[in-house]
Amino acid sequence: MDKPLVKCSVANCEYWAQGNRCGADQIMIEIDQHAGFTEEFAGEDFNDVHQDTASSSRVTCCKTFEPKKRK
Repeated sequence: MDKPLVKCSVANCEYWAQGNRCGADQIMIEIDQHAGFTEEFAGEDFNDVHQDTASSSRVTCCKTFEPKKRK
């Protein structure tokens, strides 16, 4: 099965790839109640241009987030 295209603007994630794409083999999806989200994100347009940074998965909409390892 082909991996779906997953867009991501969190450029300091270990799985972030050029073109704001997620390169993770697996992605954790959580319901808002457990994730602590209070806003609805579905239906918003995806922006391929901006790039952000995050300190942990807790501040993202992604439970797969892992800070990029320093090389």
